[in-house]
Amino acid sequence: MMSRLNLCLLLVLGAVAGLRAEPASIVTGWDHVCVAPMKTSIYIGSVTLTTGVFERAGSSLTTTYQARVFPWVFWSESGRITIGLTDAGLAAMAKGEKAEFSGVAANQKSKPRKVTGYAVPADASSGMIKVRILADGYTLVFNGSYLFGTGK
Repeated sequence: MMSRLNLCLLLVLGAVAGLRAEPASIVTGWDHVCVAPMKTSIYIGSVTLTTGVFERAGSSLTTTYQARVFPWVFWSESGRITIGLTDAGLAAMAKGEKAEFSGVAANQKSKPRKVTGYAVPADASSGMIKVRILADGYTLVFNGSYLFGTGK
């Protein structure tokens, strides 16, 4: 029979083991990121940026995007976007720290767009994101939110 002291000690050790932080390898195992639609203002109009679910391959996250320009719909475009976010960046985010990223996008006409920004975690699986896209000499700045996931 187990003594009360041994039983209490086992319960305390079990509780402490449950409180420790997730290792970075688990956090960096997330392979999907959802970004909520984002909107920014332009001269006499606005641009809404909507992305698909980013899929992670190595240190890159890739998806499709749609940029809808109102009221000038003929400036609207769609394409693919890829950003780089290393395991070290994801591990920093797991600790609650800001992580910067950069990447490229190409619209339906294969016209390149430079992408930069950063993500600031609110908790272990979500936070705020700022994205800057350089398009035709103009920098569009979008603020939004993200959510990590392990599946679609």
